[in-house]
Amino acid sequence: MMYPFMTLNDDTEITHSEMRADGRVKVYIETPDEKDGFHNAICYLPDYKWENINGYSDMEMSYFKKLIRENAHLIMEFSQEGGILSAANF
Repeated sequence: MMYPFMTLNDDTEITHSEMRADGRVKVYIETPDEKDGFHNAICYLPDYKWENINGYSDMEMSYFKKLIRENAHLIMEFSQEGGILSAANF
């Protein structure tokens, strides 16, 4: 199951999985693009392993890498609590 984490001003969606038995969390980034459909990338925490990067420039990926690194502690916590909405008791 994937949980919503953040929506950016350009409609980029960042979601994450539950924490897996091995302690890893999948973070999925997806941005709609009228020409190509979607750009996307996957990061696995806590080791910050990136894969399946499609359509993003080096500058965009630098931004996403910083954003995920700065928020990894929250994503890891929420992954154990059923997502941000469950963690906030909504």
